[in-house]
Amino acid sequence: MIKSSMDFLDVLFPVNLGPLTYRCPGELSERAEAGMIVSAPLRNRVTKGIIKGRSVKALPGEMKEILAIHGETPVLGGKMIHLLKWMADYYLSEEGLVLKNMLPREAFTKVKQKKTKIRPPSIPPLVRGDYLSSFININGSSVCRVLDSVKKDSHETFLLHAPSSAYEYSFLIQILSEIRDAIVLAPEVSLTGNLYSLLKDRFGERVCLFHSGLSRGKRSEAIDRVLSGKSDIVLGTRSAVFTPMKKVSFISVLHEHSSSYKQEDGLRYHGRDVAVMRAYLERATILLSSICPSFESLYNCRKGKYTLLEPEAGTRKPRIRIIDMRHEKLLKPYLSRKVIDAAVKHMKRDSKVMFVINRRGYSTLLQCTECNHIEECPACKLPLVFHKQDLLVKCHYCGYSAKVPERCSRCKGHSIELLGAGTQRVQEDIEKFLGIKTLRFDSDTSRKRSEVESLIGAAHSDDIRIVVGTKIMTRRLGTNGGFSMAAILNTDISLQIPDFRSMEKTYQEIMSVGDRIMTSGEIFIQTRMPQNYLFKCIRNYDYRMFFREELDSRKSLHYPPYTRLLLMRFISKKDLTGELSDIQKRGDKKVEILGPSLPENKKGRYEFKLLLKSSVRGALHSAARTFLGAYAGSKEVTIKIDVDPLLI
Repeated sequence: MIKSSMDFLDVLFPVNLGPLTYRCPGELSERAEAGMIVSAPLRNRVTKGIIKGRSVKALPGEMKEILAIHGETPVLGGKMIHLLKWMADYYLSEEGLVLKNMLPREAFTKVKQKKTKIRPPSIPPLVRGDYLSSFININGSSVCRVLDSVKKDSHETFLLHAPSSAYEYSFLIQILSEIRDAIVLAPEVSLTGNLYSLLKDRFGERVCLFHSGLSRGKRSEAIDRVLSGKSDIVLGTRSAVFTPMKKVSFISVLHEHSSSYKQEDGLRYHGRDVAVMRAYLERATILLSSICPSFESLYNCRKGKYTLLEPEAGTRKPRIRIIDMRHEKLLKPYLSRKVIDAAVKHMKRDSKVMFVINRRGYSTLLQCTECNHIEECPACKLPLVFHKQDLLVKCHYCGYSAKVPERCSRCKGHSIELLGAGTQRVQEDIEKFLGIKTLRFDSDTSRKRSEVESLIGAAHSDDIRIVVGTKIMTRRLGTNGGFSMAAILNTDISLQIPDFRSMEKTYQEIMSVGDRIMTSGEIFIQTRMPQNYLFKCIRNYDYRMFFREELDSRKSLHYPPYTRLLLMRFISKKDLTGELSDIQKRGDKKVEILGPSLPENKKGRYEFKLLLKSSVRGALHSAARTFLGAYAGSKEVTIKIDVDPLLI
């Protein structure tokens, strides 16, 4: 309780500002507590914020007063305020911006839930009950270790390397059956919907759904249910980690390796990492789980920070076949005869087949045969992709589109060839070879929620035998679709991306595809690099060996998890190369700085990138603050910071 005849309080508003100090009249100071919602003047209007705490001293000059205190109890407890401070420091952000991400608008302004007719879900259950029950009692000792930690109210971080998603969900349900006060995070909104049905059947009204896809009224209702204690199991996407529960005993992060936990705009926080910190502050147990854990989490197990849980050996998995495209008979440059023959065999057994190619559109390149010029986006300088359905060429980076050029933009020749294949071309060719109607599932066909639901329903129906899609398909489809075969057509493209994580991401994407295939099924991987150790590890399901090989490579190159990364973007109308180089010379020798690079963005401004690397977190943040300080208050330069970037 904050008591005084006239208190001075620090108030945070959900805007990109730090705390502001206000006077608190005596009649309100009796009720004032840190974490409570207040109304106060901000920029000539009354705005709601929260009390951060009592100000150390009053500021000189006339001070504005708090006008009202709302509610009887704090919306943010002391531990959540500590989490807010940690996030602001770790992600080099203003505390107000953290608050904006931490509390939705509905926490400040209640919205009544409209009474609408509930539409029955058209998406099939993620995991059938009989399929799930077969995993319930596997490796009970690991479940007991987690439960013991929860019941002792002690903080411990566990990492479950699960053989399948069904195992992950079974493990989670066993834990939730014995405890209370839990937060469950899933990477995708579509996944939360399916899991909600699964958990609601078992735990009833104890389960509450919370994510950005809900209406404002439903989010208000969810917050009320949590604060009143009616619901003690919260399921949601990364933002659900901020659920204002009075007590948290257990946090689960499903598919913890997923890049969807990383917010890529505004405050670029990582939901998994924030969940680990919240569990630490709450003295709660946290379970990270995945069929293909992230290297950061596995490395933390090696260092003794996390406890690794591995299931018993012997779990049956689909057989993986590596197709060497250099020596196979090819029907198309991107499609082997062996894959088509296997698809026919599986369809004769009344099973389903998925073809995965991570390129949407029809053709991936338009190249002039006279001068070899490849048509590029005028803004991004990236190759344009031909979309046959729209008869347009499009940039998949910025969204630029134009009519198909009749002449080469460089030599003005008329000999332009379509090279490579996207989902549209693969679908067309497979239908021609097999004489069967197929379903295409990519971002071009699933822009709206209704389109996604329709595609998922069609993919699970008996009418569809073949589905062609990108990795979006594997994210949306559950594990019970009756697929007995998958063919991954363009694996090598993923390996050639200039990203030190490309091997890890490729392994994870292939395992994600395999998770959708029956254990008695087959996975075909087409490649021209079969000698790469990645494929040997994948064929044998040997993630340990892959982890060791990759760690040796990253250590020699000084990349995570051996070093920390911080990416800074400076956006300006003027050339900052000289200024940034001068600031860079004053930096700490413990920090390696790569850049500045100089691409021009599509709005006519210059964007300069600096990548900071260091094994010392403090030195990395100190170097970043030096750059921030150099442009403090500048209206000509916008700085965007990404701590622990996934994309460089």
